[in-house]
Amino acid sequence: MAGYRKLGRTSDQRKALIRSQVTSLLYHGKIRTTEARAKEIRKVAEGLIAMAVREKDNFDTVTVTAKVPRKDSNGKRVKEEKNGRRVTVYDEVQKEIKKDRPSRLHARRQMLKVLYGVTEVPTTPAGRKKNTKSVDLPAKMFDEIAPKYVSRNGGYTRIVKIGQRKGDGAMEVLLELV
Repeated sequence: MAGYRKLGRTSDQRKALIRSQVTSLLYHGKIRTTEARAKEIRKVAEGLIAMAVREKDNFDTVTVTAKVPRKDSNGKRVKEEKNGRRVTVYDEVQKEIKKDRPSRLHARRQMLKVLYGVTEVPTTPAGRKKNTKSVDLPAKMFDEIAPKYVSRNGGYTRIVKIGQRKGDGAMEVLLELV
């Protein structure tokens, strides 16, 4: 007997399916899928959340000096003339950043092995291409998801049966973060 469900796919297709659905679950908070898929996705998602809970506070806060380009009222970089060339003007700013300790960095890299990159696209049609943002899912897990589950020992997801799918009669479920 196998230790996992094969879901009627080859191994590379199955891994891609699980990765994409785990990414969607962690980004949106819930997904609608079949019961067999949900049970496989739950294993991976709960492992990632447990890792995030373990490493949630494992960082140092460091103050660094950074060069930031000066911007005008329109948000464009300010340029000035130097030696016959137009050069951007930079200001030095003190910033506090989180520096991961080695175990948290390892956890972040383990998460990135499983999760796909997520790009957030604005809903308004104007500037849809220009204003897209890349979402840092491991940071979201450490900062938003993990603090909710600190007091729980596992059981971070819930499977709610919806009913049978009209086309093929497969049991559909809602897999959501508790």
